[in-house]
This record gives sequence, C-alpha cells and structure tokens, in this order.
Amino acid sequence: MAFIKNISPNSLTDKELLTIYSESGDMSALGELYQRYMDLVYGVCLKYYKEPERAKDGVMLIFEELVTKLKKHEVENFKPWLHQVARNHCLMQLRTPKNLKTVEFKPEIVQSEENLHLNGVLEREENLTKLENCLETLPKEQKETVKLFYLQGKCYNEIVEITGQEWNQVRSFIQNGRRNLKLCMEKAMTEDEN
Repeated sequence: MAFIKNISPNSLTDKELLTIYSESGDMSALGELYQRYMDLVYGVCLKYYKEPERAKDGVMLIFEELVTKLKKHEVENFKPWLHQVARNHCLMQLRTPKNLKTVEFKPEIVQSEENLHLNGVLEREENLTKLENCLETLPKEQKETVKLFYLQGKCYNEIVEITGQEWNQVRSFIQNGRRNLKLCMEKAMTEDEN
C-alpha cells in the first residue's frame, strides 16, 4: 500500500503504533497497523457484502473511518476493536435505503403467519435502532462496558483488563448502563405510542 512508509514491518506492537498515531497523527504508523489486519477487514466486508469489489471499497472506507475514530477513542485491543468497527460499518451500509431491495407484493401468496413474521422483523429492526440511539446517550464508561459485555461477549474480568477499572466499578457501570438503557427504551416506546 502506498501510504505505508518508514516503519519496518513487525518492528512495533499494535499498542506502540496506536500510541504513535494518537500522539503525532503519523499516518504511516496507522497504515502499518491497518495493513496487519486488512485481510481480516476484507473478510468481514466480503461476508456481509458478498461482492469482492464492494468489500475492497469497504476496506478503504473503514481505513478512512479509523483516521477520525482513533482520535476519539482510546483502544486497548486493536484487532477485536477493528473487527467490531468493520462489522458495524458493513451493517450500517446494508441498512441504508439505497441498499434496500423492493419486490412486487402479491397478497395471494402471502399467508398471515408470514405477515406476522415480517412485522416482527421490522419491529425488531426498529427496536435495534432505538437501542443504538439509547446506547449513545449513556455516559462513556457505561456505554463502553455495556458494549464490551453485551455486544462483544466479554466477561467482567476481561472488561477490567481492557478498561483498567476496578471489578466492582465495571459491575456498577454494566448494571447502571442496563438500567439506563431500559429507561431510555421505555421512553422511546412511550413516545412512539403517542
């Protein structure tokens, strides 16, 4: 890749490259770090897009996202964090209206059970959107621990290691985050009914 220069491969750890990038904005450090995991990102994109060219485009777009995201987020374990970023990027791209395919509706071939199933799918999708919005309202520590616990399947001890927080503090963040999410979701549901 053309954006990689001056740093020999494998000479620095992921954490060291992250530190160089966060402190100096050195794109070559970010480029070397990203190149280590481009195959992983490509694989994630290909899994979701099912089109090699679109997956390649996704790899480049995700790199562009990293330029800004890594300035906002402190990342402890780059590889799993990057995997989640790639997954979220692909899912968000697939949810955009231009990617929604329409088909002709034929009432004679649709049974009521399928209607109920479709309504359930649409309702779940709407609830996921509300959940994502509510997640963004949480304080930083609650949001981070809730994502690690529920979305990435990390245990309390792993979260303690990743965040550097005390075990009881992690438990408190998760419990309070879950409670705040529940309250936010209930509020969103109430607003929809009105």
